[in-house]
Amino acid sequence: MSGLNKGVGKVEVTLKWDPAPTGTPAHDLDIVAGVFAADDPHGAPVHLVHFGSRSPDGTITLHRDSRTGQGFGYDEAMTLELDRLAPRYARVVVGVAIQQAGGRLAFGDIANTGVRVREGYTDLLVHDFADVRDALSATVVEFTRDGAEGWTYRPLSRGFDAGPQDFAQLLGSARP
Repeated sequence: MSGLNKGVGKVEVTLKWDPAPTGTPAHDLDIVAGVFAADDPHGAPVHLVHFGSRSPDGTITLHRDSRTGQGFGYDEAMTLELDRLAPRYARVVVGVAIQQAGGRLAFGDIANTGVRVREGYTDLLVHDFADVRDALSATVVEFTRDGAEGWTYRPLSRGFDAGPQDFAQLLGSARP
């Protein structure tokens, strides 16, 4: 990065998938973000953002939630205003968890899954979960505060055999 680059500022994470076949339980995928303290970047998240919640300071919000995947294109969306996060936070990990109400369901069981991370009109990351097809949840991207350079990002595709509740606690364990 050059001295003029301020890193990643405001990003949107969007998620898509095809609805379940008629007569079967709905496929419900959820974007989850964990915010980690600078003094414990791989410990427990300071706070989690998922359906029905937002970060206490309003910097991370889930503003579109789908319970079925019905719609055109990306059906679920979360905005992360990294440039507004307090200095005490140094890491944010974003992942996707599949609700397991209708029985065990992995990414490979759901048609046309995809996640996109964008800053403005620039795609930073596009992922289809093919490398974690047997997982019930997966991390997607990690944002880290890089001193004066601001926030950087890197793909972080790691699958877990864990439903949403357990995944929330495992999210930060994804290490380089």
